[in-house]
Amino acid sequence: MSSSDIFIGETIGTAVLILLGGGVCAAVTLKHSKARDAGWVAITFGWGFAVLTGAYLAGGVSGAHLNPAVTIGLAIEGGTAWGDVPLYLASELLGAMIGAVLVWLTYYGQFRAHLTDPEVLRTHSGEEGMVDQSAAPKAGPVLGVFSTGPEIRNAAQNVLTEVIATVVLVLAILTQGLNADGDGLGTLGALITSLVVVGIGLSLGGPTGYAINPVRDLGPRIVHALLPLPNKGGSDWGYAWVPVVGPLIGGALAGGLYNLAFA
Repeated sequence: MSSSDIFIGETIGTAVLILLGGGVCAAVTLKHSKARDAGWVAITFGWGFAVLTGAYLAGGVSGAHLNPAVTIGLAIEGGTAWGDVPLYLASELLGAMIGAVLVWLTYYGQFRAHLTDPEVLRTHSGEEGMVDQSAAPKAGPVLGVFSTGPEIRNAAQNVLTEVIATVVLVLAILTQGLNADGDGLGTLGALITSLVVVGIGLSLGGPTGYAINPVRDLGPRIVHALLPLPNKGGSDWGYAWVPVVGPLIGGALAGGLYNLAFA
């Protein structure tokens, strides 16, 4: 597998993953969206289909990691060369940022309508651009479209939740044999992985919003901070390390557990 294959596959695959995953969050969150208030089940299935689409697109090109936690788990397991890991991670982050920008472009009118709506502004009074700038909360009114956040802010619990959920994801991938050795489940494996993501969302996503993917959270959070969104508020950088560190630990643990129990 060439460097260009890795770059193209991971960038495009991760961009589509975030476009469809962030897109369902936007659809459910933003005013003047036909899917507004569709709920958690719609979000979990939307993210599952996002994984499925991204994996189908990139699987034959780069192996469709689409997630640094998966890349780390595969490197520890032995299916991915450590020398390729930096390129995988950089491509995944770039793809995630591109996907987030595409979500903004797709829902451009809805973002502006939502963030200038008097009811939204009253609910998030103190946000950037409002009267009391010093009282701005850590998360803006549309940050949830881009990134995750905890229902109960407890760093130890939040990290542990992300670790547990990511171990489930990466171990499910490794035990399918999707280790770039030609003996895996191929496109069927992508379908199984997408269903695992739905299951994780439904069962383990309640506490933190189940990032289970560092770039899924970090890339769109960077984009949120950079986009010219009116009254967008903060990007909650104080929490941003949790959905990065937790999944990376989970991916490493899953790789080690695979070698210990299944290799």
